[in-house]
Amino acid sequence: MEQAHDVLIRNLCGHTALAAEDIAEIRTLTFTVRDFLPNEDFIRQGDQPEHSALVVSGMVARYHLLGSGGRQYLAFHLTGDLPDAQGLFIEQMDHGLSALGPASVAFIPHRELLIAFRRRPTFSQAVWRETLRDAAIFREAITNNSARPMQVRMAHLFCELFYRARAAGLVRGNRCRVPISLAQLGETLGMAIATVNRTLAELRRSGAMDLRDGELIVLKWRELQRLGDFSPIYLHLKRRSLRQA
Repeated sequence: MEQAHDVLIRNLCGHTALAAEDIAEIRTLTFTVRDFLPNEDFIRQGDQPEHSALVVSGMVARYHLLGSGGRQYLAFHLTGDLPDAQGLFIEQMDHGLSALGPASVAFIPHRELLIAFRRRPTFSQAVWRETLRDAAIFREAITNNSARPMQVRMAHLFCELFYRARAAGLVRGNRCRVPISLAQLGETLGMAIATVNRTLAELRRSGAMDLRDGELIVLKWRELQRLGDFSPIYLHLKRRSLRQA
């Protein structure tokens, strides 16, 4: 497995030009890596964390816990993401984070990060860009769930996950790991389980994609992009386009 500091450096360099001094500063940080089982929480709503998390491998989910005990999934995070950088600046977490499939997460002490930010402002700007990209994904998710028909809604989510995974080097051929259950899809997209099954079947019949055994298979990228009314501009990634998948 790639070392945690290398994962962070590679991710930040994808959108920010880090100097050698910035990279050296990142390598001085303490990374404590833990492995998590599928659906295991590592940050709970209401926590007052003293560490920021980095996804070293696998996929994690950000969610709101509802009064009924159900969940509204808000976003998904891939290898290299900093899913709770906001925790540096708020007193209490207003959402939770859990592993989807098996995942490894590194924890970095807030106090070390804040010291590093003062020493290397470019590093702090890179982390700030991570939070801005998160906010853009949140805005798109609101539009997706409130304004798009069911099939478009689901296709858009699959497009986003595949595009981000490919930009992060996590796609093999036309496949990437998306260990999300049908129930979790419904809790993400605001669909009943019967609607999830029907919508997924429609997308399969289109020949554009498949989802099996925790793996997203994109058979016709341009068609899936059309079905999902998907443009990657809001992701603010360097890679603005994908070749035909």
